[in-house]
Amino acid sequence: MSFLKWNGIDPVKEFIGFENWFELLKDNIFRRALGNNFIIVILSIAIQLPIGMALAVLLDSGGRKLNLFKTVYFFPMLMSSVAVGILFKYVYDPQFGIVTAFLNAVGLKRLVLNWLGEPGVALYSVIAVICWQYIPFYMIYFLAAMTSIPGELFEAAWIDGATRGQYFWQIVLPLLKGTVRTAAILSLVGSLKYFDLIYVMTEGGPVNSTELMATYMYKNAFTTFRMGYGSTVAMALFLVVMVTSILVFSITKREERG
Repeated sequence: MSFLKWNGIDPVKEFIGFENWFELLKDNIFRRALGNNFIIVILSIAIQLPIGMALAVLLDSGGRKLNLFKTVYFFPMLMSSVAVGILFKYVYDPQFGIVTAFLNAVGLKRLVLNWLGEPGVALYSVIAVICWQYIPFYMIYFLAAMTSIPGELFEAAWIDGATRGQYFWQIVLPLLKGTVRTAAILSLVGSLKYFDLIYVMTEGGPVNSTELMATYMYKNAFTTFRMGYGSTVAMALFLVVMVTSILVFSITKREERG
């Protein structure tokens, strides 16, 4: 399909060889989308995993007293990304949104922004929502891994006089190295193919500032009916996800063996 010029409707499909791929290499919007995807990857791993781990440690040490928090905080994961996107469009509204109302209430009116309407701010506003939605997933993921650690290890460390910090850094974290690696790869792959929430909130705007590879693929294939070029973007997305995942997996496995 990426070697064709086709609008998706006309029965006539024109073979154009690598013309779509040459266009992709010179496409500034695609490069912007690729860069935005990697910004989301870096910030997702840097924010979601550490906070998810910290909350898992808190829940693991708090026992049943924090079960209510665990249940309530998991709610964002139960909501569809489309519903979350629509909800946060209202939350970020510069006229009557909760963020604007809060800043006005605490006397910080000068910080009120058009959170989804300013090119320099929109991507980070959306990333904040992504982190809010996915931190509970990593919290539960790490908590499940922690519960598999034998309690005798904690008792032995406690008898030897280890603090909770020493127990975490010297026993828990090394045992969870494989879990953390898997979580990082899940976050990486999920961030590279992210689509629904960002499309609902910004449709890739303003001025392509929140454009991602997946949203750009969708626009070309189903909005402007450039099915061949949209397929080229989709193939490029697949190659980026596959190569990056293999690269990260190989590096982390090598470090583990070393």
